[in-house]
Amino acid sequence: MPYRTLGSSGMTVSTLCLGNMMFGAWGNQDHGDAVRVIHRALDAGINFVDTADVYSAGESEVITGKALKGRRDDVILATKCHFPVASGPFEAKPRPNTHGNSRRHILRACEDSLRRLDTDWIDLYQIHRPDPATDIDETLSALTDLVHQGKIRAFGSSTFPADQIVEAQWVADRRSRDRFQTEQPPYSIFVRWIERDLLPAVQRYRMGCLVWSPLNGGWLTGRYRKGQAIDKTTGRAARMPARFDETDPANQRKLELVDELETLAAECGMSLTHLAVAWVLEHPAVTSAIIGPRTMDQLEDLLGADEHRLPADVLDRIDLLVPPGTNVATAEGIWEPPHLRKAAARRRP
Repeated sequence: MPYRTLGSSGMTVSTLCLGNMMFGAWGNQDHGDAVRVIHRALDAGINFVDTADVYSAGESEVITGKALKGRRDDVILATKCHFPVASGPFEAKPRPNTHGNSRRHILRACEDSLRRLDTDWIDLYQIHRPDPATDIDETLSALTDLVHQGKIRAFGSSTFPADQIVEAQWVADRRSRDRFQTEQPPYSIFVRWIERDLLPAVQRYRMGCLVWSPLNGGWLTGRYRKGQAIDKTTGRAARMPARFDETDPANQRKLELVDELETLAAECGMSLTHLAVAWVLEHPAVTSAIIGPRTMDQLEDLLGADEHRLPADVLDRIDLLVPPGTNVATAEGIWEPPHLRKAAARRRP
């Protein structure tokens, strides 16, 4: 298992990070089986585990805490806050003060995560999304206090646009706050927009980068094929059916690309999943790729993906299929600020 330094934090992490989003009500509801999957990942050399308070309303954190009993000292443990835990990330009107990046919410959310994870400290505490209602200095101040209290070791952002990553670094410098040490963006062969400005910003500030959805939510597993109906009763397709609509032109293009990429993977002597994960790890800004198995079989399929190196000619062929800095589905994985959703924010009263 290869290891890399997580930005300038000094922490050493495996190039595969176990993402536990699919453990709990959102995926594998068998706690015992989920714990066995986590233990298998740790036994394989993965020492980086990522979850979030919102995953299955905290159940993922509970399962993670169970799995790390007796093994906590060997693991770099990451979790997140921002979304309302009780109602989930898609709730239109959550109760006041149960979400966002305010000091009030961050301090409460951290205590709740520590309790569910059954641990005294979190190695990497991440802000799950930007919050236009909260000054970034308020957020950084609260996170800095948590570091000084010993409750977290470092903190980072997740799915922040490049301009807000830069602003946070400037504010940390001017206000003498600790700074974001990491960013967690979406990245895959099908979602490459972060190559334009986000990954260069991450490199400029020596931030660690743990990328999520390197398999593009399952599209790059080969599970979905042309001419076959997509099962929308399980996994991510059940929770986000619109994202897997076969009539969407972008999804039709994905199905075409899967066939071409699978042929390329076979020429390289590897599976499509290994090609997809190895590809994201080739970018010099990327520290670790988050894999999110629901079952033991899915984990076994992914183990070893980080041990491949892709030659330049293979990378060039992938660039021809999906050009650098572009997405197959144009807006996929991009954080949308509220002023794009509210017409009144773009019009004079």
